Amino acid sequence: MTLKTIRMLDYVILLCQDLESMKHFYHEVMGFPVYRDWGDWYEMSVGGVLLTLRPRGRSYDGEGAGGANVQLAFRVAPDDVARCYAELLAHNVEIIEAPMDKRFGHKTLFFKDPEGNILEIYADIPVPE
Repeated sequence: MTLKTIRMLDYVILLCQDLESMKHFYHEVMGFPVYRDWGDWYEMSVGGVLLTLRPRGRSYDGEGAGGANVQLAFRVAPDDVARCYAELLAHNVEIIEAPMDKRFGHKTLFFKDPEGNILEIYADIPVPE
């Protein structure tokens, strides 16, 4: 089966109601570098994956639920979780859950993008005994 040969996620596309506010958030607030900007197709590099934004509106896009449609998780070093939290607060980003250590070995921080998608910044930490 050819589908079993897939070994990498190349890019993720977020369908946007307000493309300009999403561009601002992911490029200016999150700091992701622009890879390609074709106006209504906006790609940013996030490690080895492209995060792409495009307007919702194709016949197969659906209406959108008005709330979170996706959760994205971004990994950082453990000491960077608190620094990211401070930067997000400085940009008045809606925080869902402040940094905390989880029993399964993650330090996590949850927040929302302008369209209500759930974003997580996390770091691997030792699992408590």
